[in-house]
Amino acid sequence: MSTPAPRYASWTHGKLPLPELRELKRRGEKIVMVTAYDAPSARLADAAGVELVLVGDSAAMVVLGHDSTVPASMDEMLMLTRAVTRGAKRPLVVADMPFGSFQVSDENTLEHAIRFVKEAAADAVKLEGAGPMVGRVRALVGAGIPVMGHIGLTPQSATALGGFKAQGRTAEQARKLVADARELEAAGCFSIVLEAVPAAVAAEVTRTLSIPTIGIGAGRDCDGQVLVWHDLLGLYEGRAPRFVKRYADVGTEIRRALEAFADDVRTGRFPEEQHTYAMPDEELAAFFAAL
Repeated sequence: MSTPAPRYASWTHGKLPLPELRELKRRGEKIVMVTAYDAPSARLADAAGVELVLVGDSAAMVVLGHDSTVPASMDEMLMLTRAVTRGAKRPLVVADMPFGSFQVSDENTLEHAIRFVKEAAADAVKLEGAGPMVGRVRALVGAGIPVMGHIGLTPQSATALGGFKAQGRTAEQARKLVADARELEAAGCFSIVLEAVPAAVAAEVTRTLSIPTIGIGAGRDCDGQVLVWHDLLGLYEGRAPRFVKRYADVGTEIRRALEAFADDVRTGRFPEEQHTYAMPDEELAAFFAAL
């Protein structure tokens, strides 16, 4: 496995400092974020030298088999986040706040976010939307919990947005996205995800903010990029969004291995002698004599 790039040298033996993200933006160095939902995946992301690991509520679809992100529960997200923080030692681990965990009130939002930090060792939380959610961000930041914002296509409210489609494609919508991003920065977000936003609009948001933007379907001018683990590795069989690039076809390899295993079992080729355990001859004789 290749070693991390030289820029990671300062945090090889410890957690990435949160202020380093702004430094990366200032220096024009791109930030890498991937999702992960278990300890082995988190360890691989760590070894690859990514800066951010998101325990996304996308787990509802790619791990738990739902048709949307909405069914993900707090208990499920806590379990997944605990697993990821056991595996990712250097990247910042961001826990996605599931639908229903931050819509009710500032107090309710804070209670759920505290659970992510105390029970699952998350470094930060992410919540979708602006407008009424700006107050939620202020409450969390005021309590000392780092918050990542998320605007553009917000999957939890996709129905209200007219489905899973790009946002900010009119002048008025684009202006609102810029205004929302500024409000979230002023409220204390350390970074903002821009999902399914026209590249020119994302570039303007990125230019306007002093905090990093992380794009997913938002063009190359964002300060960083994120993809869902199962999408980039070819593990998810659902319809891939336009912005997905597959870097491997792991799903095909897994199926091939399972088919080979099944064939070996059915034909008696597995297990072989090298895969079994033996016992001393005298103990075997004693065993049969006892029968």
